[in-house]
Amino acid sequence: MGTALAGKVAVITGGASGIGQATAERFAEEGADIVVGDIGPADETLRLVEKTGRRVLYVRTDTTVEADCDGLVAAAVAEFGRVDVGVASAGIATAAGPSNVQTRTASKDATHVVNLDVAAFQRVLDVNVTGLMMTGRALARQMLAQGTGGSIVNIASSAAKIPLAGASPYCVSKAGAWMLTKVMALELATTGIRVNAVGPGYTATPMIGGIEQNQAAYDLAMSITPMNRLGTPAEIAAACLFLTSSESSFMTGQMLHPAGGQFTG
Repeated sequence: MGTALAGKVAVITGGASGIGQATAERFAEEGADIVVGDIGPADETLRLVEKTGRRVLYVRTDTTVEADCDGLVAAAVAEFGRVDVGVASAGIATAAGPSNVQTRTASKDATHVVNLDVAAFQRVLDVNVTGLMMTGRALARQMLAQGTGGSIVNIASSAAKIPLAGASPYCVSKAGAWMLTKVMALELATTGIRVNAVGPGYTATPMIGGIEQNQAAYDLAMSITPMNRLGTPAEIAAACLFLTSSESSFMTGQMLHPAGGQFTG
């Protein structure tokens, strides 16, 4: 157990699984009380946080709904009195949810832009860009009202900078998340509120579940990952912890890439 976030209140969207769940657990281990927002149940996350001895609140949250984003922060304040940290981890890879890396290896042009359904494209932007904006806005408004600063971390992706054929909705949305991070950081720079991003590479979460049993898909992922392995949610959570702790107090508008060396070239 650590003390990097001792006495802090952290709101985490997408906290029911994957990176969000690992971040909730790590933040609790570092002394934070946790508010988990997710569209689905988060029983396992609640168990992991409670095991650390910290308090935890679950709020059903659809980040594409403005009232849900505002309500999540309001519930956090009602329960804990304040919000110090926010991690916007809610996101999807495709309209169906899971990553299409397997699909892209099975059919090399099925998900190319020329064959793309507009509604499928829009759905990913709704979650990964508009939902991110409404989450960050709700967090920032509360932090501004408190007047004590804070830290917001957006979960982007290495795909914000690497074009992946057949994954235009995801790549475009994560590029949008990255630029939104920079704009918010600039707008809030003098307020004590820092806004940064984490851009993971291929990480062992439900989003790419089964990839290790699909050799072609796994080889495609590893072809741009020099370390030749998947990341773990705990490794991404560690990057989030750095950006929300006082260790990064002079950093805003930046994106860290726990991505297995994807940007060494």
